[in-house]
Amino acid sequence: MAKQITAPLDRETARSLRAGQSVLLSGIIYTARDAAHKRLCALAAEGKPMPFPIAGSVLYYVGPTPARPGQSIGSAGPTTSCRMDAYAPTLLRLGQLGMIGKGSRSPEVVAAMRETGAVYFGAIGGAGALLARCVKSAELICYADLGAEAVRRLEVEDLPLTVVIDCLGNNLYETGRAAYLAQRGEQTLSGQKQLF
Repeated sequence: MAKQITAPLDRETARSLRAGQSVLLSGIIYTARDAAHKRLCALAAEGKPMPFPIAGSVLYYVGPTPARPGQSIGSAGPTTSCRMDAYAPTLLRLGQLGMIGKGSRSPEVVAAMRETGAVYFGAIGGAGALLARCVKSAELICYADLGAEAVRRLEVEDLPLTVVIDCLGNNLYETGRAAYLAQRGEQTLSGQKQLF
């Protein structure tokens, strides 16, 4: 059963989550992709304030399509997270506790997550229209010139996610693959046909 959690996250909640766990996230999250991350890190380097509260924040790596009439947002599927790897440690050290995307993360990001108690969630790629149904409101916060990659404040309800990497560095992409290979090896040893 999925665990209900709320954003912004508190440290206790972030530290309680484990790789492989299903969650339903509600509350306030922010959108940002690599162009926005670069600008946010430039602000940090200059000692300037962030355009949104960074403490406990969850950033969704998404560039949503335009909303249709009567909708708060268009299709909102995750983008490939490694594009943010050069910037994520800086924001994590400023207090960000959650990231939502797809794909693996660099050792540097995982190390920063262990250091700060942050968590990385996976969203289902290719299901952007369905994920958009969980977005109750969307408000442009900054960097309007970036179009779809501008920073937006989203209010979400029961956004379905999976904990991919937890604050201990446990990584579902590694443990899940190892479990699959172990199971496949057992099946092969027991005489069942191996599929290629």
